[in-house]
Amino acid sequence: MIEDNQTNLQLMAYLLSASGHKALEAHDGGEGLVKAKNERPDLILLDIHMPQMDGYEVVRRLREDCQFSKIPIVAVTALAMVGDREKILGSGFDGYIAKPIEAEMFLSQVNSFLGAPGKRRVPAPIVTQQPRTIGERRLTKHGLVLFVDNTQVNIDLVKSILEPFGFDVVTAMSAKEGLDLARRMKPDLILSDVHMPHEDGYSFMRMIQADAVLRRIPFVFLTASVWSAREKIQALEQGAAKFLSRPIEPEDLLQEIEGCLRNAKGK
Repeated sequence: MIEDNQTNLQLMAYLLSASGHKALEAHDGGEGLVKAKNERPDLILLDIHMPQMDGYEVVRRLREDCQFSKIPIVAVTALAMVGDREKILGSGFDGYIAKPIEAEMFLSQVNSFLGAPGKRRVPAPIVTQQPRTIGERRLTKHGLVLFVDNTQVNIDLVKSILEPFGFDVVTAMSAKEGLDLARRMKPDLILSDVHMPHEDGYSFMRMIQADAVLRRIPFVFLTASVWSAREKIQALEQGAAKFLSRPIEPEDLLQEIEGCLRNAKGK
């Protein structure tokens, strides 16, 4: 996997490792070229938009080497312009996987390329009616989670982790919008960033606690911007069910949320 966005890289690595694949990571095109030539992977997942050396240059250099002529190289990209699909397939890629990554589809897409080396194909979305398994987890309904964060990539990551495992996820990008959604939808759990513009996560939690109906809903902080252990203690003292720090392993996030829901049901 050659990807400069750490969040996307972490998600892909987790999904691949959970399904039994060995995932090698590179954070830019130059590092990716070195690892590809040293490791000879069975499949290369390659971001398009990277600084210094973009995905088109990486795939060009790989295809110049005859040892990579039959190794599938797949673009992982958010298609934005008319003609992007044709440009990708005409530049040496065997296909593409669209961002944001949909965890339910990602493994099926990857496996379709592994099963057909040297053939160019764009996997169609996979629709499955029965509960499926990733790792040891069954994909059954768990509940409704409200996630409040002002950064879209964080929203995309949390949705990609929780939704395949049976959670419905609704999102908001501010405390005010989150409060409105909470009142309308009565989620089973609220997940929130701490440091947001206007009202921060602590203000949001106080808004929830001031509502007689919403105050019983477990409130969990998920943040990368924590400056001291005291801040975590204060959040728990003020009523947060959990205070989680990013980056966090997807499996750990699932376990923490499921634990909070079990505790809430037991009260």
